[in-house]
Amino acid sequence: MEKIPDQIGYLILTEDGAVLESGGELENDERIATIIIDLISLSNTVDPLAFGPNENFKKISITYDDHWYVICMSNKKIYVIKRLIQNNTGEGNAIAV
Repeated sequence: MEKIPDQIGYLILTEDGAVLESGGELENDERIATIIIDLISLSNTVDPLAFGPNENFKKISITYDDHWYVICMSNKKIYVIKRLIQNNTGEGNAIAV
């Protein structure tokens, strides 16, 4: 997990929210783990008519101004990565308003 570019923290959770592994800014962060589990539960119940009965989330992205979270499930584990958003303002692409 440490090899992911721009990664500043990660969590690996069980399906019920127990922290299996963690590192960086998310090391042993039980509060974020609880929020992630609640978000997954919410996403699976948003609109049961729009999704099949056994269709669950595959990936959730949450974006802030300077970082973002990627949440996905694989092999009955939940992976959460916190990554920096790199601004390329030094290349002349910035527009001042």
